[in-house]
This record gives sequence, C-alpha cells and structure tokens, in this order.
Amino acid sequence: MSIDKSLVAKSKLVRQRNVLTRPERIKFLTDEGLWDEKKSVYGLPKVKIMKLKRKAKVKKAAEATDDKAAS
Repeated sequence: MSIDKSLVAKSKLVRQRNVLTRPERIKFLTDEGLWDEKKSVYGLPKVKIMKLKRKAKVKKAAEATDDKAAS
C-alpha cells in the first residue's frame, strides 16, 4: 500500500504555507515589534504571509539579448 501524497516529510514541504505555527507567529510579531512578553500566547493576531515571486525567466531573456548584441 502506498503512502498518501499529503503525508510527506517536512523537508519536502518547500511550498508557501498559509498557516503558521504559534512559535512562527510569535517570532514574526517579535521581528515586527508587535509582540510584548507580557501578552498571552493564546489568541494571537493573524499574520499575513507575503508570497515571493520568481524572476528567473527575465534573466534568461536578458542574457539572450546580450548574446545577440555581442555577435
């Protein structure tokens, strides 16, 4: 019997997650200066995650135009 795709090791989960664990949320709030040590760890505010966009295709196009100009 095979293992379901959702049950993979954490090292393989590289994609962007939309839910952070409590320690990750506290770390984010501390970095932003919104966390106070006197506050309770329960009922934390929501944290919006910014997705990163890749620009690999732009570099390839720029290299192609540089090669044509050098010829």
